[in-house]
Amino acid sequence: MAASGWYYIAEKQRKPYIDFTMRKLSLKELNRPDITAFKALPKAPIVLVLDNVRSALNVGSAFRTADAFALDKIYLCGITATPPHREILKTAIGATESMDWAYEKDVETLARRLQSEGYKVFAVEQADKRNWLQEVQVQPDQKYALVFGNEVEGVSDAVMEMVDGCIEVPQFGTKHSLNISVCIGIVVWEFFRKWRFGGMA
Repeated sequence: MAASGWYYIAEKQRKPYIDFTMRKLSLKELNRPDITAFKALPKAPIVLVLDNVRSALNVGSAFRTADAFALDKIYLCGITATPPHREILKTAIGATESMDWAYEKDVETLARRLQSEGYKVFAVEQADKRNWLQEVQVQPDQKYALVFGNEVEGVSDAVMEMVDGCIEVPQFGTKHSLNISVCIGIVVWEFFRKWRFGGMA
């Protein structure tokens, strides 16, 4: 039988027909809230603490990630740039308007205050007594503060001495660390996933 004949039989037997064509959604179809509606929404009980983060581009990325997962607040500490810095606005793409944020000069004082307010404060760092990110238990009624440190020096030593725990993202390649903006996205999603969906895979 000619090849065209086999093709005809195959076409006749292939039913029902499934259309696997993929269509991207428009911005309108994403149905995102506007800034006013977003501010009124309940927030995830997670705050970000940026401890002397050097790059304003990384700060802007943190704002955008925090907005994406409706986090409660961002604290900018030490030398960390604050809005309306041009490079923050470049990567935040408007998230500086939607997210609640505050500047705190001393990160150690802030960490103590957050602990007194009932937050569990975790440093995201490589340390001897770290917990792997995937093993961290996230309780739905617990508030969390995630501390991300300087791109070179990491989380301040003084803060490392007082945190409730240390979290590390496992890596399997040749590089020693992740870019802080990438790390924030990974850690925040894992915490949000466990808080919102109960750790479902």
